[in-house]
Amino acid sequence: MAKIRVLVVDDSVVVRRLVTDLLSADPDVEVVGVAANGKLALAKLDQLTPDLVTLDIEMPEMDGLETLVHLRKRYPTLPVIMFSTLTERGAGATMEALACGASDYVTKPANVGSVTQAQAQLREELIPKIKALCGRVVVTRLAVPTAPARVPPTASPSRADILAIGVSTGGPNALAALLPALPADFPLPIVIVQHMPPVFTRFLAERLRGLCHLDVQEAEDGGVVRPGLVWIAPGNFHMKLRRDGTDVRVVLDQEAPENSCRPSVDPLFRSVAQLYGAHTLSVVLTGMGQDGLHGAEAIRQVHGQVLVQDEATSVVWGMPRAVALAGLADGVLPLGLIASELLRRAQVGRPLRFAQPLGR
Repeated sequence: MAKIRVLVVDDSVVVRRLVTDLLSADPDVEVVGVAANGKLALAKLDQLTPDLVTLDIEMPEMDGLETLVHLRKRYPTLPVIMFSTLTERGAGATMEALACGASDYVTKPANVGSVTQAQAQLREELIPKIKALCGRVVVTRLAVPTAPARVPPTASPSRADILAIGVSTGGPNALAALLPALPADFPLPIVIVQHMPPVFTRFLAERLRGLCHLDVQEAEDGGVVRPGLVWIAPGNFHMKLRRDGTDVRVVLDQEAPENSCRPSVDPLFRSVAQLYGAHTLSVVLTGMGQDGLHGAEAIRQVHGQVLVQDEATSVVWGMPRAVALAGLADGVLPLGLIASELLRRAQVGRPLRFAQPLGR
């Protein structure tokens, strides 16, 4: 199989060398060129024909965002991974880049002076994303859950009282398509785990709040779960739910990462399964890896419902694929049909029909 051809775009000589050395050491990846700014990168694209571009956000002459806009006009499907910083400015720019068509992002190592540490961080974060976005993920190693395989779809689903969503790579844009399609009177509280670091989740919530008819907030410990409100787990915290009298509240903790993630989808799904049982409705959207698999198993064991996004509309069909292959999905749907299916299932056991959302 041919190597994945990567163009590295960054104004820092140190970062270019760091990334180039790291990628060149992987037998599946080949760095076909480097560029110090967006103008140089755009000039090299036709000649180099890369399979993927890593693109720094802050560069002289032409920054990453402007470069991305020009690149997308010429190469609408070329995978692009943005290099961001763990700062408010970096998080805001990353959200804008994702909205402009970036495939994913990685955060720059905080200390590039420590080559070993910086390479270890990038090896863990960057290389899997490159391979996933270029379709090179080895999927035969999926852990199959202990529940009976090919669980039949729920014939007569119970009334749903909670909607839990798990998502990773490609998630911000998937959520930006799904949530605005839900009306203001959508009757289920919504809780979401999106794999993102601190600060980034707050910017994600702000972006989605501006698009939606629902109130989208970064989750707060003790926050009340109610219809009309969407809680997004904050970076570096697992999110779970607990009963408090007649209320259900958010619980945030920093227990060990699961599936190398914190927040992780599995703890949230297990929590809602325990609390809501058969009245749980869940969705696993685009993302690499298999976070959410065992949580989906827990939901199906209590006769809750699990939907997953299909391969054609997923940026990376990893998380939903794991659930679908394990036979735990009640439906495998394109992103554009998930909102209408959620509305249909949310109407079960409720006499009123919901207003269809209007454009914003």
